[in-house]
Amino acid sequence: MKVYKAMTWQHETTGIDGHAILFGVNIFDYDWIRTGNKIDIKDPLYGQRYSFPVYKVLIKGQEYEFAAGEFSNSVFGFYVKKI
Repeated sequence: MKVYKAMTWQHETTGIDGHAILFGVNIFDYDWIRTGNKIDIKDPLYGQRYSFPVYKVLIKGQEYEFAAGEFSNSVFGFYVKKI
């Protein structure tokens, strides 16, 4: 029997307001569309818990989904679904 791993939200990158590379682009250059969903995460550096909204973004005709929020003043954490 084959066992499949579940997709989970994992920390992808941290960046400052206005500059964070996600999906190969500066994600702040694109319009973020709220999906209405939220995820509960833990800061990978300090372990503090947060609830971040999930967004969709259109980059070069392809839709991507990510979660993002502020860890501290102007410091954003970004999460994507991975196996």
